[in-house]
Amino acid sequence: MEYVKKLRKFIGHDPILMCGCGCLIFNEKGQVLLQKRSDDGLWGNPGGAMDLGETIYETVIREVKEETGLTILEKDLKIFKIYSGEEQHHIYPNQDEMYFVNILFITNTYSGSLRGDSESLELRFFDLDKLPTDITKPFESVMKDLKNISFQ
Repeated sequence: MEYVKKLRKFIGHDPILMCGCGCLIFNEKGQVLLQKRSDDGLWGNPGGAMDLGETIYETVIREVKEETGLTILEKDLKIFKIYSGEEQHHIYPNQDEMYFVNILFITNTYSGSLRGDSESLELRFFDLDKLPTDITKPFESVMKDLKNISFQ
């Protein structure tokens, strides 16, 4: 995230294009792990911005570990979908504006214990038919797709 901080020194709150990677992590009951974010208090999937030089796999593995305490492995990840466009436009509470190209992975294989970091107010597994309604804007598209998922 140092890269974004450097950019912001030059462009302030103006929109920037950012590659983000996240993961839909399912438990043995078929519930999906969501994170209540500390920046806006809204729910979404664990994930975040790619650092310079990182691969998409390195990004999602790092972000999931930082935000949830869980370890995921590249060999267990499948690309779920790539999201972009106006639906991935987000304005943070500090007025920083982003357009994400969001690469979302899916897995049901993980290890470790849930423990959030400063970016997570809460981490919880949800039934797909009981997802929260207070969600971050980039996650709205994902929620539509989650209603049609059949993950084994």
